[in-house]
Amino acid sequence: MVSLPLTPHRVRFTKVEHTFTTDEALTNLGSLKFSQSNRMPDPKDPSRIVTTTTTTTFSMAKEMARTVCNRFSEARFVESLDGKTDFSSRSSVWQLTPKGMRVLTRFCQRNGIHQRHVNELLDSPRNTMQLVILERVPENDNINIDRGTIEVVFRRFCGEEGPNLKSTATADSESLHDYATGLVGVHMMRSRKQFEKDTPYMFTGKSALDWLMDCCMVVNRKEACDIAQQFMVHQLIVNLTEERNTPAASRFQPLKTSHYGVTEKGMRIAGWVRSPNGSINGEAVVVKLPAGVARDSNTTRMSQIIHDPAQRLVFREFLQETHCEENLTFYLEVRSFLLDYNSAKRSVPAPRLDLIRETLASAY
Repeated sequence: MVSLPLTPHRVRFTKVEHTFTTDEALTNLGSLKFSQSNRMPDPKDPSRIVTTTTTTTFSMAKEMARTVCNRFSEARFVESLDGKTDFSSRSSVWQLTPKGMRVLTRFCQRNGIHQRHVNELLDSPRNTMQLVILERVPENDNINIDRGTIEVVFRRFCGEEGPNLKSTATADSESLHDYATGLVGVHMMRSRKQFEKDTPYMFTGKSALDWLMDCCMVVNRKEACDIAQQFMVHQLIVNLTEERNTPAASRFQPLKTSHYGVTEKGMRIAGWVRSPNGSINGEAVVVKLPAGVARDSNTTRMSQIIHDPAQRLVFREFLQETHCEENLTFYLEVRSFLLDYNSAKRSVPAPRLDLIRETLASAY
């Protein structure tokens, strides 16, 4: 994205800013070049500034580039402005989605990229997404789906302001712009009468898939379905379409015809019900520390937050709003580098040269 011109393109009778064509994207990926400059004091003479420029080049065949672009579309980083579903047409026009803009924002902040055309895009009113950043397991790149993380995602999934109620006719008509901020919950409907008592709100499997794809850092449908499946595993939602205690009832189906209800436990986790005996509009319970129990120090609490994936997720969002997310990112990257370094130092025989280069490159 940073190496594309992102100029205006005509779609039907309108010019749309910050867009690109299929042909531009494929040509760019065919001979990709990215330069990054870092300025730092000279170790031998602190009064001098040394500028180091790193240029990364990469090339790929046109069909491979087309496949990569289709992956961008599948991940909902980009969207077609003329109704295309893939990158087969050379002249089709594309733009970044709110999700894609948030991903690009994080990349530019992390790498210190300041280019005029990119800044103009990121400063536009469309860059409003509060994306749920999901951490991944370094060994296999799978999403971390511990219970705490799933509950954090579920709270966002349900919405900060309570159920996002839609009529039955419109509840399943999502577009990429319905969740442009990431703060609105999935489209829901009132449950049918036979389910009203236990699960007053329901949504379709397709609605759940769309919300997770649009608002979470997942890159394909399988990852989104895996998260929704965890909602079922932790009894936050229940299948209302299939008969209970059947194999089909325990599997998440991302379909318009599959309906899921938010359980009582799910409503408590979402914050709709403040206590087991409360109501959606109930008062919050104030928890007091027993006499003689000292509060944790700031250092202890920070250590707990940093070492817990779910708390890190919430803490990262807090830093985005109030301080500087890069501080946390830098700390985690340094910690990861030191772990890799110490592991390589203890390994017998000595690590391969390519592994050493990879470790040094990650530090740089």
